[in-house]
Amino acid sequence: MPNTIKKRLLLISHHNSYRIAPYINAAIHLNLEVSIASEGKHSLVTEVANGIHIDFNNIQATLATIHIEHRKRPFSGILGSDDQTVEFAAHIAHELQLPHNPPRAAQYSYRKDLARKKLALACCPVPTHHLLDVNLPLTKQMTGLHFPCVLKPLNMSASRGVIRVNDSDEFVIAWQRLKSIVATALGKFEQSHILVENYIDGIEIAYEGFLHDGKLNSITIFDKPDPLEGPYFEETIYVMPSSLNTILQQKVKSVIQKACGVYGLTTGAIHAECRIDKDEKIWILEIASRTIGGDCARILDNENFSIEELAISLAINQPIDVCTAQQARGVMMLPVTTKGLLKRVEGLLEANRIKYIDKIDIIINEGHELVPLPEGNQYLGYIFASADTPEQVICAIREAYAKLTFITAPIFTIR
Repeated sequence: MPNTIKKRLLLISHHNSYRIAPYINAAIHLNLEVSIASEGKHSLVTEVANGIHIDFNNIQATLATIHIEHRKRPFSGILGSDDQTVEFAAHIAHELQLPHNPPRAAQYSYRKDLARKKLALACCPVPTHHLLDVNLPLTKQMTGLHFPCVLKPLNMSASRGVIRVNDSDEFVIAWQRLKSIVATALGKFEQSHILVENYIDGIEIAYEGFLHDGKLNSITIFDKPDPLEGPYFEETIYVMPSSLNTILQQKVKSVIQKACGVYGLTTGAIHAECRIDKDEKIWILEIASRTIGGDCARILDNENFSIEELAISLAINQPIDVCTAQQARGVMMLPVTTKGLLKRVEGLLEANRIKYIDKIDIIINEGHELVPLPEGNQYLGYIFASADTPEQVICAIREAYAKLTFITAPIFTIR
Protein backbone atom coordinates (compact mmCIF):
# COMPACT_ATOMS: atom_id res chain seq x y z
CA MET A 1 0.00 0.00 0.00
CA PRO A 2 1.52 3.38 -0.98
CA ASN A 3 2.41 5.84 1.76
CA THR A 4 -0.29 8.52 1.78
CA ILE A 5 0.98 10.54 4.75
CA LYS A 6 1.46 14.13 3.64
CA LYS A 7 4.55 16.13 4.45
CA ARG A 8 3.93 18.78 7.06
CA LEU A 9 4.78 22.49 6.91
CA LEU A 10 4.93 24.73 9.98
CA LEU A 11 4.06 28.34 9.17
CA ILE A 12 5.05 30.90 11.83
CA SER A 13 2.71 33.86 11.53
CA HIS A 14 0.88 36.56 13.43
CA HIS A 15 -2.73 35.48 13.80
CA ASN A 16 -4.10 38.31 11.64
CA SER A 17 -1.52 38.21 8.85
CA TYR A 18 -2.88 38.59 5.31
CA ARG A 19 -0.17 36.15 4.18
CA ILE A 20 -1.74 33.13 5.86
CA ALA A 21 -4.32 32.42 3.14
CA PRO A 22 -1.86 32.51 0.19
CA TYR A 23 0.50 30.19 2.03
CA ILE A 24 -2.27 27.73 2.89
CA ASN A 25 -3.41 27.71 -0.75
CA ALA A 26 0.15 27.17 -1.95
CA ALA A 27 0.70 24.32 0.49
CA ILE A 28 -2.49 22.61 -0.64
CA HIS A 29 -1.33 22.90 -4.25
CA LEU A 30 1.94 21.23 -3.22
CA ASN A 31 0.00 18.51 -1.37
CA LEU A 32 1.33 19.52 2.04
CA GLU A 33 -0.43 19.72 5.38
CA VAL A 34 -0.10 23.09 7.13
CA SER A 35 0.16 23.86 10.84
CA ILE A 36 0.14 27.52 11.86
CA ALA A 37 2.04 28.63 14.94
CA SER A 38 0.70 31.96 16.17
CA GLU A 39 0.52 34.09 19.28
CA GLY A 40 -3.28 34.31 18.94
CA LYS A 41 -5.27 33.49 22.05
CA HIS A 42 -7.32 31.02 20.08
CA SER A 43 -5.76 28.27 17.97
CA LEU A 44 -5.99 28.79 14.25
CA VAL A 45 -7.86 25.68 13.19
CA THR A 46 -9.57 25.34 9.84
CA GLU A 47 -10.27 22.46 7.51
CA VAL A 48 -6.74 22.72 6.12
CA ALA A 49 -4.58 24.14 8.90
CA ASN A 50 -3.96 23.14 12.52
CA GLY A 51 -3.28 25.84 15.08
CA ILE A 52 -0.43 25.88 17.61
CA HIS A 53 -0.43 28.59 20.26
CA ILE A 54 3.03 30.05 20.87
CA ASP A 55 4.55 33.05 22.64
CA PHE A 56 6.74 35.27 20.45
CA ASN A 57 8.28 36.72 23.61
CA ASN A 58 9.43 33.33 24.92
CA ILE A 59 11.54 31.42 22.42
CA GLN A 60 12.42 28.62 24.86
CA ALA A 61 8.80 27.85 25.72
CA THR A 62 7.92 27.98 22.04
CA LEU A 63 10.74 25.59 21.15
CA ALA A 64 9.46 23.14 23.76
CA THR A 65 5.94 23.34 22.31
CA ILE A 66 7.18 22.84 18.74
CA HIS A 67 9.39 19.91 19.79
CA ILE A 68 6.33 18.13 21.24
CA GLU A 69 4.44 18.67 17.95
CA HIS A 70 7.46 17.56 15.94
CA ARG A 71 7.75 14.31 17.91
CA LYS A 72 4.07 13.55 17.29
CA ARG A 73 4.58 13.92 13.58
CA PRO A 74 7.71 15.53 12.08
CA PHE A 75 7.63 18.79 10.19
CA SER A 76 9.34 18.82 6.80
CA GLY A 77 9.87 22.57 6.75
CA ILE A 78 9.51 25.75 8.82
CA LEU A 79 8.61 29.09 7.27
CA GLY A 80 8.11 32.60 8.65
CA SER A 81 5.35 34.50 6.87
CA ASP A 82 6.72 38.04 7.19
CA ASP A 83 9.45 40.30 8.55
CA GLN A 84 8.48 39.87 12.19
CA THR A 85 8.56 36.05 12.08
CA VAL A 86 11.53 35.12 9.86
CA GLU A 87 14.06 35.16 12.72
CA PHE A 88 11.72 33.20 14.98
CA ALA A 89 11.23 30.60 12.25
CA ALA A 90 15.00 30.40 11.72
CA HIS A 91 15.55 29.58 15.42
CA ILE A 92 12.99 26.77 15.29
CA ALA A 93 14.26 25.33 12.00
CA HIS A 94 17.80 25.38 13.40
CA GLU A 95 16.66 23.39 16.44
CA LEU A 96 14.85 20.84 14.27
CA GLN A 97 17.72 20.66 11.75
CA LEU A 98 15.50 21.70 8.85
CA PRO A 99 16.46 24.02 5.95
CA HIS A 100 16.90 27.53 7.31
CA ASN A 101 18.88 30.74 7.35
CA PRO A 102 21.04 31.40 10.41
CA PRO A 103 18.88 33.29 12.94
CA ARG A 104 21.34 36.20 13.00
CA ALA A 105 21.18 36.48 9.21
CA ALA A 106 17.37 36.51 9.38
CA GLN A 107 17.58 39.28 11.96
CA TYR A 108 19.72 41.41 9.65
CA SER A 109 17.03 41.08 7.00
CA TYR A 110 14.45 43.06 8.98
CA ARG A 111 16.46 45.25 11.40
CA LYS A 112 17.50 48.23 9.29
CA ASP A 113 20.15 49.49 11.70
CA LEU A 114 21.93 46.16 12.05
CA ALA A 115 21.74 45.60 8.30
CA ARG A 116 23.24 49.01 7.48
CA LYS A 117 26.12 48.49 9.92
CA LYS A 118 26.88 44.97 8.66
CA LEU A 119 26.82 46.00 4.99
CA ALA A 120 28.86 49.16 5.55
CA LEU A 121 31.61 47.16 7.29
CA ALA A 122 31.72 44.89 4.22
CA CYS A 123 31.97 47.92 1.88
CA CYS A 124 28.55 47.29 0.36
CA PRO A 125 26.83 50.39 -1.06
CA VAL A 126 24.45 51.66 1.66
CA PRO A 127 23.58 55.25 2.56
CA THR A 128 25.66 57.00 5.21
CA HIS A 129 23.70 56.56 8.41
CA HIS A 130 23.61 56.67 12.21
CA LEU A 131 21.23 56.04 15.11
CA LEU A 132 19.30 58.59 17.12
CA ASP A 133 18.12 57.95 20.69
CA VAL A 134 14.68 59.42 21.37
CA ASN A 135 15.50 59.65 25.08
CA LEU A 136 18.50 61.94 24.58
CA PRO A 137 18.51 65.68 23.73
CA LEU A 138 18.18 66.17 20.00
CA THR A 139 20.52 69.15 19.51
CA LYS A 140 23.76 67.22 20.00
CA GLN A 141 22.51 64.33 17.89
CA MET A 142 21.89 66.69 14.96
CA THR A 143 25.52 67.79 14.82
CA GLY A 144 27.07 67.06 11.43
CA LEU A 145 23.83 66.13 9.68
CA HIS A 146 23.73 66.48 5.90
CA PHE A 147 20.49 67.44 4.16
CA PRO A 148 18.38 66.09 2.62
CA CYS A 149 18.23 63.03 4.84
CA VAL A 150 15.68 60.34 5.70
CA LEU A 151 14.45 59.31 9.13
CA LYS A 152 12.93 55.85 9.60
CA PRO A 153 12.01 53.28 12.27
CA LEU A 154 14.26 50.27 12.68
CA ASN A 155 11.77 47.50 11.93
CA MET A 156 8.51 48.78 10.46
CA SER A 157 7.12 47.97 7.02
CA ALA A 158 5.00 49.56 4.25
CA SER A 159 7.02 52.81 4.51
CA ARG A 160 5.47 53.59 7.89
CA GLY A 161 7.42 56.34 9.63
CA VAL A 162 9.80 56.98 6.73
CA ILE A 163 10.20 60.76 6.31
CA ARG A 164 12.51 62.86 4.15
CA VAL A 165 13.61 66.22 5.59
CA ASN A 166 15.42 69.02 3.80
CA ASP A 167 16.58 71.21 6.70
CA SER A 168 16.89 71.32 10.47
CA ASP A 169 13.39 72.73 11.02
CA GLU A 170 11.81 69.86 9.08
CA PHE A 171 14.07 67.47 10.97
CA VAL A 172 12.73 68.57 14.37
CA ILE A 173 9.12 68.24 13.19
CA ALA A 174 9.75 64.77 11.77
CA TRP A 175 11.57 63.75 14.95
CA GLN A 176 8.52 64.61 17.05
CA ARG A 177 6.20 62.63 14.78
CA LEU A 178 8.50 59.63 14.75
CA LYS A 179 8.81 59.46 18.54
CA SER A 180 5.14 58.52 18.82
CA ILE A 181 5.34 56.14 15.84
CA VAL A 182 8.32 54.12 17.08
CA ALA A 183 6.73 53.90 20.54
CA THR A 184 4.50 51.20 19.02
CA ALA A 185 7.41 49.18 17.57
CA LEU A 186 8.20 45.62 18.60
CA GLY A 187 11.19 45.62 20.97
CA LYS A 188 12.42 48.10 23.58
CA PHE A 189 15.48 49.14 21.58
CA GLU A 190 13.35 49.68 18.48
CA GLN A 191 10.96 51.84 20.54
CA SER A 192 13.74 54.21 21.57
CA HIS A 193 15.87 54.55 18.44
CA ILE A 194 15.47 56.04 14.95
CA LEU A 195 17.69 55.51 11.92
CA VAL A 196 18.74 58.61 9.97
CA GLU A 197 20.53 58.27 6.64
CA ASN A 198 21.49 60.30 3.60
CA TYR A 199 18.82 60.64 0.94
CA ILE A 200 19.86 58.93 -2.30
CA ASP A 201 18.59 60.71 -5.39
CA GLY A 202 17.73 58.34 -8.21
CA ILE A 203 15.28 55.79 -9.53
CA GLU A 204 14.02 52.96 -7.33
CA ILE A 205 13.54 49.31 -8.24
CA ALA A 206 12.45 46.14 -6.46
CA TYR A 207 14.19 42.81 -6.96
CA GLU A 208 12.57 39.41 -6.47
CA GLY A 209 14.70 36.32 -6.25
CA PHE A 210 15.56 33.31 -4.14
CA LEU A 211 18.55 31.63 -2.58
CA HIS A 212 19.32 27.92 -2.84
CA ASP A 213 22.56 26.63 -1.34
CA GLY A 214 23.69 30.24 -1.07
CA LYS A 215 23.29 31.01 -4.77
CA LEU A 216 20.98 33.87 -5.75
CA ASN A 217 18.52 33.21 -8.56
CA SER A 218 16.50 36.01 -10.16
CA ILE A 219 12.74 35.98 -10.63
CA THR A 220 12.18 39.53 -11.83
CA ILE A 221 13.04 43.19 -11.35
CA PHE A 222 10.17 45.63 -10.92
CA ASP A 223 10.44 49.19 -12.15
CA LYS A 224 8.78 51.88 -10.03
CA PRO A 225 7.77 54.52 -12.59
CA ASP A 226 6.51 57.05 -10.03
CA PRO A 227 9.30 59.15 -8.47
CA LEU A 228 9.72 58.39 -4.77
CA GLU A 229 11.15 61.67 -3.52
CA GLY A 230 9.28 62.18 -0.25
CA PRO A 231 8.49 63.65 2.14
CA TYR A 232 6.78 60.25 2.56
CA PHE A 233 7.43 57.17 0.49
CA GLU A 234 4.17 55.42 -0.29
CA GLU A 235 4.68 52.63 -2.80
CA THR A 236 2.53 53.00 -5.90
CA ILE A 237 3.17 51.24 -9.24
CA TYR A 238 5.31 48.15 -9.79
CA VAL A 239 5.75 46.98 -13.39
CA MET A 240 7.63 44.14 -15.08
CA PRO A 241 9.69 43.42 -17.10
CA SER A 242 12.17 46.10 -16.13
CA SER A 243 13.43 48.71 -18.57
CA LEU A 244 16.95 48.42 -17.13
CA ASN A 245 19.50 47.15 -19.61
CA THR A 246 20.89 43.64 -19.22
CA ILE A 247 24.24 44.79 -17.83
CA LEU A 248 22.58 46.95 -15.15
CA GLN A 249 20.19 44.14 -14.20
CA GLN A 250 23.15 41.80 -13.74
CA LYS A 251 24.86 44.44 -11.64
CA VAL A 252 21.77 44.68 -9.42
CA LYS A 253 21.85 40.92 -8.92
CA SER A 254 25.57 40.95 -8.11
CA VAL A 255 25.17 43.66 -5.48
CA ILE A 256 22.31 41.76 -3.82
CA GLN A 257 24.18 38.43 -4.00
CA LYS A 258 27.13 39.96 -2.16
CA ALA A 259 24.86 41.50 0.48
CA CYS A 260 23.09 38.18 1.06
CA GLY A 261 26.49 36.60 1.64
CA VAL A 262 27.42 39.34 4.09
CA TYR A 263 24.21 38.72 6.03
CA GLY A 264 24.81 34.96 5.92
CA LEU A 265 21.55 34.19 4.11
CA THR A 266 21.60 30.87 2.26
CA THR A 267 18.04 29.83 1.42
CA GLY A 268 14.56 31.12 0.71
CA ALA A 269 12.83 34.02 -0.98
CA ILE A 270 14.55 37.40 -1.28
CA HIS A 271 12.83 40.76 -1.69
CA ALA A 272 15.18 43.71 -2.16
CA GLU A 273 14.74 47.45 -2.70
CA CYS A 274 17.50 49.47 -4.36
CA ARG A 275 18.14 52.98 -5.64
CA ILE A 276 20.17 53.64 -8.77
CA ASP A 277 21.75 57.10 -8.99
CA LYS A 278 22.69 59.10 -12.09
CA ASP A 279 26.08 57.38 -12.22
CA GLU A 280 24.32 53.98 -12.21
CA LYS A 281 25.65 53.15 -8.76
CA ILE A 282 23.30 50.74 -7.00
CA TRP A 283 22.44 51.54 -3.37
CA ILE A 284 20.89 48.93 -1.10
CA LEU A 285 17.82 50.12 0.79
CA GLU A 286 16.47 46.77 1.96
CA ILE A 287 17.13 43.06 1.59
CA ALA A 288 14.40 40.98 3.22
CA SER A 289 14.40 37.18 3.54
CA ARG A 290 10.76 36.87 2.51
CA THR A 291 8.50 37.20 -0.50
CA ILE A 292 7.23 40.53 -1.82
CA GLY A 293 4.60 42.04 0.48
CA GLY A 294 0.88 42.58 0.09
CA ASP A 295 -1.04 41.19 -2.83
CA CYS A 296 1.66 42.44 -5.22
CA ALA A 297 2.84 38.84 -5.44
CA ARG A 298 -0.25 38.03 -7.49
CA ILE A 299 1.30 39.57 -10.62
CA LEU A 300 3.84 36.74 -10.52
CA ASP A 301 1.14 34.07 -10.47
CA ASN A 302 0.16 31.70 -13.25
CA GLU A 303 -1.40 28.25 -13.38
CA ASN A 304 2.00 26.64 -12.77
CA PHE A 305 3.63 28.97 -10.24
CA SER A 306 3.21 31.21 -7.22
CA ILE A 307 5.90 32.86 -5.13
CA GLU A 308 4.46 31.25 -1.99
CA GLU A 309 4.82 27.80 -3.54
CA LEU A 310 8.45 28.59 -4.28
CA ALA A 311 9.08 29.74 -0.70
CA ILE A 312 7.50 26.57 0.69
CA SER A 313 9.43 24.34 -1.70
CA LEU A 314 12.70 25.91 -0.51
CA ALA A 315 11.68 25.42 3.13
CA ILE A 316 11.35 21.67 2.52
CA ASN A 317 14.46 21.62 0.30
CA GLN A 318 12.57 20.56 -2.82
CA PRO A 319 12.73 23.74 -4.94
CA ILE A 320 10.25 23.98 -7.78
CA ASP A 321 10.98 25.56 -11.14
CA VAL A 322 10.28 29.27 -11.56
CA CYS A 323 7.73 29.89 -14.29
CA THR A 324 6.71 33.55 -14.67
CA ALA A 325 4.44 35.13 -17.28
CA GLN A 326 6.00 36.47 -20.48
CA GLN A 327 3.60 39.40 -20.83
CA ALA A 328 4.08 42.77 -19.17
CA ARG A 329 2.30 43.04 -15.83
CA GLY A 330 1.86 45.69 -13.21
CA VAL A 331 0.16 46.53 -9.95
CA MET A 332 -0.64 49.76 -8.17
CA MET A 333 -0.93 49.89 -4.41
CA LEU A 334 -3.70 52.40 -3.76
CA PRO A 335 -2.38 54.93 -1.25
CA VAL A 336 -4.33 56.37 1.66
CA THR A 337 -4.21 60.11 1.06
CA THR A 338 -6.93 61.40 3.42
CA LYS A 339 -7.51 60.72 7.11
CA GLY A 340 -11.07 59.72 7.98
CA LEU A 341 -13.63 56.94 7.82
CA LEU A 342 -14.04 55.28 4.42
CA LYS A 343 -17.65 55.71 3.32
CA ARG A 344 -17.50 54.32 -0.21
CA VAL A 345 -15.43 54.00 -3.37
CA GLU A 346 -16.84 55.55 -6.55
CA GLY A 347 -15.82 54.86 -10.15
CA LEU A 348 -15.01 51.16 -9.80
CA LEU A 349 -17.20 50.13 -12.72
CA GLU A 350 -15.61 52.68 -15.07
CA ALA A 351 -12.09 51.86 -13.86
CA ASN A 352 -12.57 48.14 -14.45
CA ARG A 353 -13.61 48.83 -18.04
CA ILE A 354 -10.24 50.38 -18.92
CA LYS A 355 -8.37 48.32 -21.52
CA TYR A 356 -5.67 46.06 -20.03
CA ILE A 357 -7.05 46.27 -16.48
CA ASP A 358 -7.35 42.74 -15.05
CA LYS A 359 -9.03 43.56 -11.76
CA ILE A 360 -9.28 46.09 -8.96
CA ASP A 361 -9.35 44.86 -5.38
CA ILE A 362 -10.47 47.19 -2.60
CA ILE A 363 -9.33 45.53 0.61
CA ILE A 364 -10.40 48.18 3.15
CA ASN A 365 -14.00 47.84 4.28
CA GLU A 366 -16.41 50.76 4.43
CA GLY A 367 -16.41 52.32 7.88
CA HIS A 368 -12.72 51.54 8.40
CA GLU A 369 -10.51 54.33 9.71
CA LEU A 370 -7.96 55.53 7.14
CA VAL A 371 -4.60 56.77 8.37
CA PRO A 372 -2.17 58.23 5.77
CA LEU A 373 1.60 57.92 5.95
CA PRO A 374 3.77 58.36 7.86
CA GLU A 375 1.59 57.17 10.76
CA GLY A 376 -0.39 54.66 8.68
CA ASN A 377 0.79 51.43 7.09
CA GLN A 378 -2.14 50.29 4.95
CA TYR A 379 -3.17 50.48 1.32
CA LEU A 380 -6.74 50.80 0.13
CA GLY A 381 -6.29 48.02 -2.39
CA TYR A 382 -4.67 47.12 -5.69
CA ILE A 383 -5.09 47.73 -9.41
CA PHE A 384 -3.77 44.88 -11.58
CA ALA A 385 -3.05 45.15 -15.30
CA SER A 386 -1.37 43.16 -18.07
CA ALA A 387 -0.55 44.05 -21.67
CA ASP A 388 2.05 43.64 -24.40
CA THR A 389 4.35 46.35 -23.04
CA PRO A 390 5.13 47.91 -19.65
CA GLU A 391 4.14 51.32 -21.06
CA GLN A 392 0.64 50.06 -21.84
CA VAL A 393 0.37 48.61 -18.34
CA ILE A 394 1.43 51.87 -16.70
CA CYS A 395 -0.95 53.98 -18.80
CA ALA A 396 -3.87 51.64 -18.05
CA ILE A 397 -3.21 51.71 -14.32
CA ARG A 398 -2.95 55.51 -14.25
CA GLU A 399 -6.17 55.86 -16.26
CA ALA A 400 -8.03 53.46 -13.97
CA TYR A 401 -6.78 55.18 -10.82
CA ALA A 402 -7.98 58.53 -12.17
CA LYS A 403 -11.51 57.09 -12.33
CA LEU A 404 -11.57 56.22 -8.62
CA THR A 405 -12.84 58.53 -5.90
CA PHE A 406 -12.54 57.58 -2.24
CA ILE A 407 -15.27 59.21 -0.19
CA THR A 408 -14.39 59.68 3.48
CA ALA A 409 -16.04 61.18 6.55
CA PRO A 410 -14.14 63.09 9.23
CA ILE A 411 -13.45 61.47 12.57
CA PHE A 412 -14.56 63.38 15.67
CA THR A 413 -13.05 62.65 19.05
CA ILE A 414 -15.43 62.98 22.02
CA ARG A 415 -13.69 64.21 25.15
